[in-house]
Amino acid sequence: MHILIAPNAFKNSLDAAQVALAIQQGIALSKLECTTECFPIADGGDGTGSLIIKSCNGAIIRKEVSDPLGRKTASLFGLIDNGKTAVIEMADSSGLRLLKKDELNPLMASSYGTGELIKFALDKGVNKIIIAMGGSATVDGGCGILSALGVAFLDKSGNRLQAIPADLIYMVKIDTAALDKRIFDCEVVILCDVDNKLLGPEGAASVFGPQKGAQPGDVTFLEGFLENFAKVSAAQSGKNMAEIKHGGAAGGATAGLHTWLNAKLVNGIAYFLSLTNFEDALNRSDLVITGEGSIDSQTLQGKGPYGVALKAKNKGIPVIGIAGKVPAEPDEELLKYFNTLVSINNEPMDIAMAMANTRENLISTATAIGNMIALSKKH
Repeated sequence: MHILIAPNAFKNSLDAAQVALAIQQGIALSKLECTTECFPIADGGDGTGSLIIKSCNGAIIRKEVSDPLGRKTASLFGLIDNGKTAVIEMADSSGLRLLKKDELNPLMASSYGTGELIKFALDKGVNKIIIAMGGSATVDGGCGILSALGVAFLDKSGNRLQAIPADLIYMVKIDTAALDKRIFDCEVVILCDVDNKLLGPEGAASVFGPQKGAQPGDVTFLEGFLENFAKVSAAQSGKNMAEIKHGGAAGGATAGLHTWLNAKLVNGIAYFLSLTNFEDALNRSDLVITGEGSIDSQTLQGKGPYGVALKAKNKGIPVIGIAGKVPAEPDEELLKYFNTLVSINNEPMDIAMAMANTRENLISTATAIGNMIALSKKH
């Protein structure tokens, strides 16, 4: 038996590679005679870029850029496909992990640093840029990125606004005269891990604003800014930003880049699995184990484990999903893709304790799974 271990990261606990190794270690401790292969996955969330660069044997280019609050920070991007394709992780320049908890303030945070990375990639002569946008600290509609590429946002007096929502609320015109034209000779692909639209109760401000430090009043302000940005953009570009699927991801940066840079918004996990030749690993496998921090109905909206399970099911390969949290009652829709779902937390505990014990719980759960399979093979 050959087992393919293809988990996503367990958010705020272990990255995908660490999760895969813990599962592999647990299976090795069981009585099951098998071979295993680790294939950590990502769906556009934090960590996607580094996994792509590693899987594709890319080169890492280190640069200094602006962090979300405009301070200089060390960052990087990758080059794959013989230097023709750049891989940029938004979290490396505009990410939540670059800020302390008391610094989170999406009204003042900008994605400008990600735009700087794009310019550096263009300087390398790439013809394709892949951007993973998970883990961003911004709700600026991508205006920071556009600003770094030469776009000016103007108020009613023609004054240039700073590319932060607190200023951009006064936007009445978008001036693209100085936009770096090299970007239009490039295919820009954005990997999305959510399909939320830009505005409304399921939009960028309402859903993701609080995760980035927005208080209730801030959410209302950010919604107003994004509505205005969409209105001005529609008047000038003819594109309705509010209707774009995935447009709410990364604080609306997906919508902004789709509208102004013709960026392609794609399902992150499907693109990742294709780019990294997941199919080859699947073809030599008898069982797949996948997972992430929580597996629930939202998983079926394009999250990593769903992408893995879908590919495996299409080949008739059984799938075990493991997570910190799974539905208490059997979920018929989930069970169409996962043969079984297993929680790694077998006793009541608070979230902090559960996260601290993730690695040990993954190992013990994988050992139990291995032993159950070994037992079933004897009968």
